[in-house]
Amino acid sequence: MKKTVNSIAAILLLISSCIDMHAQSWTGPKEKPKERVDLKYGPLNPGKRTDADMQRFREYGLGQFIHWGVYAIAGGEWNGVKAPTASEWIRVWSGNTAPPNWQQTYDNLYKQFNPKNFDAKRWARQAKQMGARYMIITTKHHDGFCLWPSKYTGYTIAQTPYKKDIVKQLVDAYTAEGIDVYLYFSIIDWNNKDYRTSAPQTEQEKESYNRFLTFTRNQLFELINNYPKMKGFWFDGTWDKSWIGAYQYTYQLEKDLRAAHPGLIIGSRFRNDEHGKRHFDSNGDLLGDYEQGWERKLPAKYEWLNGNDWDCVMTIPPNGWGYIKDWSQFYTKTSYDLIDMLMQSVSMGGNFVLNFGPDGNGQMHTGEDKLAEEIGDWMKWNSEAVYGVTHAPLEPSPYGYYTQKGNTLYLTVFNRPVNNQIRIKIPRAATQIPTGASLLASKTPLKMKFTDIGIDLDKNVYFDISIPADFISKDPFVIKVDTKTGKINTKELEKAHM
Repeated sequence: MKKTVNSIAAILLLISSCIDMHAQSWTGPKEKPKERVDLKYGPLNPGKRTDADMQRFREYGLGQFIHWGVYAIAGGEWNGVKAPTASEWIRVWSGNTAPPNWQQTYDNLYKQFNPKNFDAKRWARQAKQMGARYMIITTKHHDGFCLWPSKYTGYTIAQTPYKKDIVKQLVDAYTAEGIDVYLYFSIIDWNNKDYRTSAPQTEQEKESYNRFLTFTRNQLFELINNYPKMKGFWFDGTWDKSWIGAYQYTYQLEKDLRAAHPGLIIGSRFRNDEHGKRHFDSNGDLLGDYEQGWERKLPAKYEWLNGNDWDCVMTIPPNGWGYIKDWSQFYTKTSYDLIDMLMQSVSMGGNFVLNFGPDGNGQMHTGEDKLAEEIGDWMKWNSEAVYGVTHAPLEPSPYGYYTQKGNTLYLTVFNRPVNNQIRIKIPRAATQIPTGASLLASKTPLKMKFTDIGIDLDKNVYFDISIPADFISKDPFVIKVDTKTGKINTKELEKAHM
């Protein structure tokens, strides 16, 4: 009977956690409250950062996420039975399908963790070839296992057969390739006896949770001190009532972390204000440096973002973060899917971060290897439309996605028109006038002409760009449009030969 009760409790905990995870994200525009309230624990520095570190973040375009830990040994299943959880959540597997004494089995998997094929330099070279400009690595997921030799717990890489510091190898290898490294850190820690989900009530519970808060602080400063080349933290597991109630502590912790590592970048899910508001405070202001709620989703409209910095983190299988042995049960995204999501992200001023889940031996999934190569082949010719670009203030195009850099406009074409005429719509009030067009990859000039549609009271002007009929591309391609500063003069445009 006791075992059944425990199993039910574990299932309820998993369901509750999944609900909380969905609640921390959003899918539509966020309206600010009509009246502002006084806050003591709102954003540390309201408004967009203008420093060089934050500008570098804005210009990344493409990133890589890596979920790796002892859960990679299981690969989403055990003894041929697939777990009904995300692979990195497999420790909470319970019910009739769970192996006997599963949590005890899982908690001893670290004794088998010996990724003999792991090569941090190889991973970094692959990421660079793919075109990634930053990488996020799970230093510690919810199970509490640390990929660095933390002195504050025995549940670390130092106690495995492998022994060597994985975080250091990755920070060094990726930094050497010119790729910035961010450290994922889970506040949830199932291995720590002082961790709790509910708000502490009794003095004993408060004393225990305070020990956990101190433990968390110690580990975060340990990561900053051990790996000074890191650029920021990517926090997870901050939805528990216990953490939400510790807003005074977490407010001070953010201040201290930033003071210890100038330029540190922290997303919006780290902490909340005194009213429990997460990501955005009670006044609707961003908590942190960028929106961190676009997890496996993308905004439908640029206006939803209210000018905030943001990134999208995306899986290849529908919800596969950690290693999954068998991909056949899922639809797995193609390079076409992922390039489309990449360009949608950067067209709205965000970054796109693709997740990889290596296996227990340190090998990427063969499907990930294939996608990395295909994306890299595309980026080799088209990255100019991805790196350092901004949102273009134009109506969305039916052909693809606009990005902009200075006086240059890029249109990444996914939907080629049957008449080979790409028509771009420019507001009459625009201050940038198209002067010429070319194919980005080949630099082939394209014919462009002003087109008078003749619609009464039309507030736009139109330019038709001709794609050569003999130009064949199996992939999305980029049209580069040069512009000059000035005012739209339709009479002059009618005379022009472009």
